[in-house]
Amino acid sequence: MQVDEAEFFNRLLDYRNILYLCHRNADPDAVSSAFALSEALGGTVGLVDGCNRVASVLIERLGIEIVDKPDPANYGFVVVVDTSTKAQLNDIELTTYCVIDHHTTTALTENAEFYLHRNTTSTVEIVYDILKAMGAPINRRMGIGMLTGIVTDTGHFKHASVDTFRTVAKIIEASGVEYGEVLDLMAATPQDISMRIAILKAASRVELDRVGDMLIASSHVSSFGGSASSMLINIGADVAFVGTTKGESVRVSARAKRDAVNAGVNLGQLMEDISNEYNGTGGGHSGAAGIDIIANMEEVLHKCREMTKKILENSLGTTAKEISEDEVEINENE
Repeated sequence: MQVDEAEFFNRLLDYRNILYLCHRNADPDAVSSAFALSEALGGTVGLVDGCNRVASVLIERLGIEIVDKPDPANYGFVVVVDTSTKAQLNDIELTTYCVIDHHTTTALTENAEFYLHRNTTSTVEIVYDILKAMGAPINRRMGIGMLTGIVTDTGHFKHASVDTFRTVAKIIEASGVEYGEVLDLMAATPQDISMRIAILKAASRVELDRVGDMLIASSHVSSFGGSASSMLINIGADVAFVGTTKGESVRVSARAKRDAVNAGVNLGQLMEDISNEYNGTGGGHSGAAGIDIIANMEEVLHKCREMTKKILENSLGTTAKEISEDEVEINENE
């Protein structure tokens, strides 16, 4: 059952020993949302399977106490934070739980006791509204975490809305945190040599399709698919798909520029549709999403490109074409 912010807070008051559970490779949006709720309501922040580099720095800087790979059965209630599919929780067995999430599609709500879902640019924005409904203060630690969550989930405000900026201003005002403090924290995040290698390999293996002036890129690496797909967007692609494998499982990380989203590309829906064909899990945002399925990676990446091409062809009224090495050489010589 969908509830509003005030009802979400009131229902949580009925439970004790609450676990705020973050998805695998948790990002700052998940960690800071869980932390803010735990500060306001009490409870434990749990990481189902580690966190990313920025979230790790955030946890260390703010002194957030976390539990790695917690067993939900050991808690009175579980709040699943910033998570849209069970696969993102490594398919662990959930007991009694609720969901708070902002992704375009959220499959976990079906068996939840209750849930709070909003199409915001980050889960932190929903958490802020819960804290506001509670009348709970936002201390400096909470403020730094929440601002970091918003900045990272919006791609440094590239996907921010008017409401995003309003919430940021209110968090700054309530917590006394300066925006520069958040930038300093993020700048201190060390660069992983393995990630840099993966990104360069993804660039060297890229396949391109063109629809009008839009470029669709796909590639594959052994790890850091999300970072690699974001990199392909940063260096010129309008839509990017990067596949990674683990045994028989294939994970595809997808990213899209705002112009592609405005042209009709909704990666969250696209990933959900493709995952359903393979009985897998998938979803996310319109500009950032992913799938986890059992399939042939080349086949899946081809399907991602083909479905995206059809969307853009219908929107732009032009036919897609694959970019050959000869065309690249001709363009370089012009």
